[in-house]
Amino acid sequence: MAGPPIIQESPLLYHVVKFAATPIAHAMCRPHISGAAHVPRTGPAILAANHLSVLDSYLLPALLPRHVTFAAKKEYFSGNPVSGWFMRLGGSLPTDRDSAHAAQEMLDAAADLLDRGELFGIHPEGTRSPDGRLYRGKIGVAWLALKTGAPVLPVALSGTERVLPVGAKVPRPARIGITIGAPMRFEGDHGKARDRRRVTDEIMAAIRELSGQEYVPTYASSFKAASNMS
Repeated sequence: MAGPPIIQESPLLYHVVKFAATPIAHAMCRPHISGAAHVPRTGPAILAANHLSVLDSYLLPALLPRHVTFAAKKEYFSGNPVSGWFMRLGGSLPTDRDSAHAAQEMLDAAADLLDRGELFGIHPEGTRSPDGRLYRGKIGVAWLALKTGAPVLPVALSGTERVLPVGAKVPRPARIGITIGAPMRFEGDHGKARDRRRVTDEIMAAIRELSGQEYVPTYASSFKAASNMS
C-alpha cells in the first residue's frame, strides 16, 4: 500500500510565509545557531532533534535555509487551526502515535522524501519531554537511516520550552539555542530490531552530548502515562 501523501500547500506560498516568519522567529527567539554548516546544501539528510516544545518543528524549518519536512502528531493538524495551517503549509507528515500501521506509513513517506534528496526532521523521543530531560528514542529514526542510507544530523534545541510553555497559547520572547552535530552514517539492516535499537541509541547519545540533558532510559510517553500527563 502507498504511504500517505505529503500535505503541502503551494511552494510559492510556503516561501512567502517563510520569508515573513524567519525575521519574526529571529526577533522573538534571538536564536544562537551553531553547526549550521553541517546541513548539506543539497541531498538528503535526517535532522534528529530533542523535543522541548510544540514550536520545535516550526522553528527549525523557519531558521534553516533549506526546507525541512517534519513528522508531527495528527492532533497538531486538527486542534489549533493556526498550527494546523502551518503544518500543512510546511508539508508536515501527520503521525498517529497510537497506530503502528499509520506510523509505518509515515516512515515510508519520509523515506520517499529522502530518496528525492530532501531534508526530513524527526523527534526520536516521539513526544515532548515532560521535564526537560532527554528520553529514550524510538526506532523509527534508525529504520529511516538504515533504509535510505541518508546521514543523520543530531540536533540539540534549548530554550524553546520558554517560548511556548506547556499550556500556553501565545508565544513569548525567549532566547533559544540550536546546535547541529556532524553527520552520522550507519551500517546495518533496517529489518533487524537489534540494528535499529543500536543506531537509535547512538543517535540519542549524540543528541545528549550536544544538549547536556540528563538522559532517562525510558520512553517519554511511558513516563507521561505513568504520571497521568498529556
